[in-house]
Amino acid sequence: MKLFYDFHIHSCLSPCGDDDNTPNNIVNMALIKGLNVIALSDHNTGKNCPAAMAAGKKNGLVVLPAMELTTSEDIHILCLFEKYEDLAKLENHIQNTRLKIKNKPEVFGHQRILDENDEQIGEEEHLLIVSSGISVEEVAALVKGFGGIPVPAHIDKQANGIVGILGSFDYNLGFELIECTVDSGVKLPQITDSDAHYLWDISEAEHFIEAESCSAHGVFAALKRMCRQGE
Repeated sequence: MKLFYDFHIHSCLSPCGDDDNTPNNIVNMALIKGLNVIALSDHNTGKNCPAAMAAGKKNGLVVLPAMELTTSEDIHILCLFEKYEDLAKLENHIQNTRLKIKNKPEVFGHQRILDENDEQIGEEEHLLIVSSGISVEEVAALVKGFGGIPVPAHIDKQANGIVGILGSFDYNLGFELIECTVDSGVKLPQITDSDAHYLWDISEAEHFIEAESCSAHGVFAALKRMCRQGE
């Protein structure tokens, strides 16, 4: 079946994400846009994923747990998972490597952790838009080891894109899927996402994947098939 997607959306937990980007607001806007599946992908954390997944389940939208990891080289890697438990293992791992710089909400923005009713249950103390301490040479194997799919994010952008930072795309790094809004010339399967930091930036029902079922398992299996196509 054809499923319209947006796998790169930030919530109010990302300091650069708008405060209106709560789990329920994101889910409802995605439904208004006609999407079938999204992924919540905050910077270096997945702590708002459980709330978004619960909101999605309640409203008939598939929500994959994800994060946008920042490598030591300041490259953004979208890390997609089927199960939150696997994403949590990755986050626990980078807690020991991520730079610990105390957030200044008045400068960078708040980092709000919410429940499924959009009630604040915490706030991330340390700034999330910093290096995870994981190098680009090790990130693909690391994410795969936790059961995820590592995707170099927005590779058509100079800032934080793998091509802009490294100067070219290195196929030996272990990536099997890329995120891009144009034809990048990289010979790998491609997804196109919004990188939304505001509700209105969430994708319209334009890009789709073919999956056997409208479920987290079905969507993740479809993404894995796309990865194999690039081999």
